[in-house]
Amino acid sequence: MIKNKILILGVLFSAIFSSNTTMAQNAKTQSNLSENNLPFNMPKVQIPVFKADTLNIADFGAVPNSEKLATKAINEAIKKCSGSGGGVVVIPSGMWTTGPIYMKSNVNLHAKNGAYILFTSDLDQYQLIQSYFEGNKVMRCESPIMGVDLENVAITGEGIFDGNGSKWRPVKISKMSEGQWKELVNSGGVLSKDRKTWYPSEEALVGNEQKEKLPKTPTVENMKPYKQALRPVMVSFVNCKKLLLDGVTFQNSPAWNVNPLMCENVTLSNLNIRNPWYSQNGDGLDLESCRIGTVTNCRFDVGDDAICIKSGKDEEGRKRGKPTELFVITNCVVYHAHGGFVIGSEMSGGVRNLFVKNLTFIGTDCGLRFKSTRGRGGVVENIWVEDIRMTNIPTEAIRFEMFYFDKSATEDPITGEMVVQKIPVAETTPVFKNMYFNNIYVDGAKQAVKIMGIPEMPVENIQFKNMILRSDAGIQLNYASNIQFDNVDLKLTKSGTATRLFSSQNINFKKFGTTGENQVFLVGGNSTKDINVNMYNRKLSAKDLKVMESIKNQVKIID
Repeated sequence: MIKNKILILGVLFSAIFSSNTTMAQNAKTQSNLSENNLPFNMPKVQIPVFKADTLNIADFGAVPNSEKLATKAINEAIKKCSGSGGGVVVIPSGMWTTGPIYMKSNVNLHAKNGAYILFTSDLDQYQLIQSYFEGNKVMRCESPIMGVDLENVAITGEGIFDGNGSKWRPVKISKMSEGQWKELVNSGGVLSKDRKTWYPSEEALVGNEQKEKLPKTPTVENMKPYKQALRPVMVSFVNCKKLLLDGVTFQNSPAWNVNPLMCENVTLSNLNIRNPWYSQNGDGLDLESCRIGTVTNCRFDVGDDAICIKSGKDEEGRKRGKPTELFVITNCVVYHAHGGFVIGSEMSGGVRNLFVKNLTFIGTDCGLRFKSTRGRGGVVENIWVEDIRMTNIPTEAIRFEMFYFDKSATEDPITGEMVVQKIPVAETTPVFKNMYFNNIYVDGAKQAVKIMGIPEMPVENIQFKNMILRSDAGIQLNYASNIQFDNVDLKLTKSGTATRLFSSQNINFKKFGTTGENQVFLVGGNSTKDINVNMYNRKLSAKDLKVMESIKNQVKIID
């Protein structure tokens, strides 16, 4: 008995010390941040502070390393902690199985080193609720971790939260080896009609691919059979203030992993965010319509985009009108992901005033990814990105794509030129402008830079400075305006044209160097004008520069 009391006191003291240490470390981070010379006025990020009062879930009946659900114990501890003025709720080391965790204000849920929290695969534990996904208000299952309208809330420690996502997610045959696919199919579930997608149940298949069979007027009751199609994000905080996530691992989510939505004063630090590389909708972090915060020293290895900035989708996002703004994102590493740092495609409420520094992308499908499409609307502006390192990028190191999901946009397979019909500008027109890239290093990519704007609203006022690029293909611009390349060293690992410019205006290359190509510039498009080129490593000859006859006077070589 005495030994048990000593052990409990040790756990409580450790939790309090760890929590206070976390607060101090983040206060130090904030202090350093305030000293940086940021290109916009950054308010001081408010970090949550907690009472030293500590509760242990084991004292509420949670039993580790057993099949007994700890749901009731965890949530009763959180509720009591919040109701008594707040403090720390400790999850000790051990394996704990639980249903949804409901966070409360003034509570720091602290998962000790060795704590493994596995969310149950029993879907009856997750109720259908009105929630959010991909920018819209929709009916979904409860998230494994959720909090709504909270203030002063945190999840800290060194523990692991596992969303048991394989029980929810469909899997595409193209994302698995033959052996893996065979094993998955033999495990149960059902295949789509074309036998290229596996679903965990018939209901999940119907909910995704046969929506005509779903109730015409969805309700909580009539949608219950299709719960596996209504996959939740794993960590959902909606309309919360002073949110801290620090130190823990979030992995294996049913859909998106970590999704703060309409939150203010957000501090995310020292997180490990993981999903299988084949996980459908397996985003890492989706900051959506949030204000004021930092993301520092996090690691991502996921099945979709890693660090993703969003602000709502189409009309609903525009009506909400809440941009994601005033964030500093630094010192993060991304392994597998569709995109390393991403804005879009759901950005209808706008994105502005972001500072991104010191990121490393290792084998990430695309490095810096900016995407939207006609119909989204929204303005993305005032984005600063610097000190970025990339290696082994299978597609583009930097890509702007304003035709996301648009099948009508076609690209000439030889020249790379896109010819797209111009339409009137409206509130549904997406705008990407005023973005600054400095100190970008790429050691291996399929293509260095690709900008695909739209004729009625070109990607505008983008500056690339101090770049070393090693890639198979070089730079390609379509429907871009006021693009500056300054001190860029491009080396092609496959012979071809280094730079392709079409339907773009006011494009300037200053101190531009290339090697490995058989042609430096290909310039076309009747609307192209004001192209200025200054090379630092050669004097251009006729064979280096191929320009469409009607616009030859628009291209100037500046010695």
